[in-house]
Amino acid sequence: MPNTPLLEVRHLKKYFPAATDFFGRTTAHVKAVDDVSFTIQAGETLGLVGESGCGKSTVGRTLIHLYQPTAGEILIQGQPAAQLAAAKQLSRTLQMIFQDPYASLNPRMTIGQILNEPLSLHQVVPKEERQEKIAALLSLVGLMPDHANRFPHEFSGGQRQRIGIARALAVNPKLLICDEPISALDVSIQAQIVNLLEDLQAELGLTYLFIAHDLAMVKHISHRVAVMYLGKIVEIAPSSELYDHPQHPYTQALLSAIPVPDPDAAAKLERIRLTGDLPAPIDLPAGCRFRTRCRYALPVCAEQEPPLAAIGPDHQAACHLPARPL
Repeated sequence: MPNTPLLEVRHLKKYFPAATDFFGRTTAHVKAVDDVSFTIQAGETLGLVGESGCGKSTVGRTLIHLYQPTAGEILIQGQPAAQLAAAKQLSRTLQMIFQDPYASLNPRMTIGQILNEPLSLHQVVPKEERQEKIAALLSLVGLMPDHANRFPHEFSGGQRQRIGIARALAVNPKLLICDEPISALDVSIQAQIVNLLEDLQAELGLTYLFIAHDLAMVKHISHRVAVMYLGKIVEIAPSSELYDHPQHPYTQALLSAIPVPDPDAAAKLERIRLTGDLPAPIDLPAGCRFRTRCRYALPVCAEQEPPLAAIGPDHQAACHLPARPL
């Protein structure tokens, strides 16, 4: 893999105002993303997992500048994303596939009109070649060229997600941010969409940030996996390493919840049930954010926030002591 990552995120923060005083000054923030750093190499898939509300979708939306970062730096092949966004070039490199394909498609436009918008805006191909390009995009995602004349409501959920993927591919991006692209679909359709993404990655050399809460599917598609908890990455490692040897107590709890199809094997596994309430992101606990639910918590956990530190080759975790095996 090349030395310069396709995407490099340094100390990214995204805070949302949560309370104001009499004069309208912000007095409290929701720290949705709080000092997150990671890299993605070209051709790689990084899975980003965690409970609902942990900030993983906010990371994706901030990368593509749907949300403006509060602090930190985003680099695309060494170039600041803020400069690319100002020059209206960021969307030529980064595109997003949204969770709800129906909500992300204009119901008053045909599929052809939806796909023509990015082609026209970015002048991807000459006007006389756009219909041919639209037909090629639909074929690429497993749809028929004549589907361009239909409206979004005439398609199933899986077909609409294929249209969302085609729209994202229209400008020939290098990286796709997949924001829970299968969670709104039937289980029978989810594998089809994941297989399509894998085929497109092999054919087009795409790079993915795959945001999801389905840990089994993330293991299948990802080269590396990052685990988020309350705005922080608490562990990041190659997929097989993280699933076989989780080092953070939160990661262990998440993985213990994955259903096992073999009843005998499932009976031998310990289901780690987290106790305590999930802290509010507006009033985070001091020290380690997970300590209020951690069965291994020590006094130092309330005093110092553990850094994300290397504990093995390409494996990092933010914990004051090595986690115990499942």
